[in-house]
Amino acid sequence: MSIAIVGITGLVGQMLLKILEERDFPISELIPVASEKSVGKTVSYKQKSYKIISLEEAVSRKPKIAFFAAGGTISTEWAPKFAAAGITVIDNSSAWRMNPNIKLVVPEINAHILTKDDKIIANPNCSTIQLVMVLAPLHKEFKLKRVIVSTYQSVSGTGIKAIRQLNNELKGITAEMAYPYPIFKNALPHCDVFEDNGYTKEEMKLAREPKKILGDSGFSISATAVRIPVEGGHSEAVNVEFYNPFDLAQVRLLLHHTPGVKLQDNPDTNTYPMPIYAQGKDEVFVGRIRRDESLPNTLNMWIVADNLRKGAATNAVQIAEYLLVKGHIS
Repeated sequence: MSIAIVGITGLVGQMLLKILEERDFPISELIPVASEKSVGKTVSYKQKSYKIISLEEAVSRKPKIAFFAAGGTISTEWAPKFAAAGITVIDNSSAWRMNPNIKLVVPEINAHILTKDDKIIANPNCSTIQLVMVLAPLHKEFKLKRVIVSTYQSVSGTGIKAIRQLNNELKGITAEMAYPYPIFKNALPHCDVFEDNGYTKEEMKLAREPKKILGDSGFSISATAVRIPVEGGHSEAVNVEFYNPFDLAQVRLLLHHTPGVKLQDNPDTNTYPMPIYAQGKDEVFVGRIRRDESLPNTLNMWIVADNLRKGAATNAVQIAEYLLVKGHIS
């Protein structure tokens, strides 16, 4: 099984390499791909060295699967070229997510919609993935009406430049900045670019993507996305109104038995999800589960996950694993 990773030098590309090795994904040939300035450099995988090549050469090598982690511009131009060559593209950018002809997949929720004919598959936004992992079982049981989500997102969601900014500020070093303001000792209500409606692109991803993944537009979502001085792991405060009544014990039981979700919810022992403990893990953690006493059929929750793992690389690899198991790629 020949595998290409487009954008292998970035944070998600490097995490893809790590996840593929951890999960012992069957790779006969690794094809590392990056920008022209990185072509000719090498990456290591399972004690072997591989030379980084260009996008053009990668297409000609015809890998079975190409993981794209190089941003929307690259994906928009090159994913169709890979797909036309018979290569299955699993794309981590936002380029294809809301395209009606492209499937947006979280394997635990909707992998069953995939077929061998899907040559471009979209990986959802990191904040969306952890949100829908928790919402999906609750929606099935109680039916979502309205969701209000406020995110507290780590700087790794922006990239290596943002991690450097945070670490430089911690050390008192003035250097290149990824954000328009300091991030250390600060909170920026500004994730991605602002759209005409006053929301950021990140906030609109959270408003749109869950409906497509859950296959239901009968509920509404409003989001506020905030960047905080945490290196890894996104957190979300989520308020959910349902059409149907619920019992808190039933909610906890449902989430406890949901694959990929880990319940951490015991105020008596100060047990609740935190990004410092979610880093390096593939589960989505949920806690602080309580009834909203201001509205009927309404619930508050706190959801945390490693944005580079389940929020990006792990989800993409899980999609590839599903395609192999089902014989959609051979």
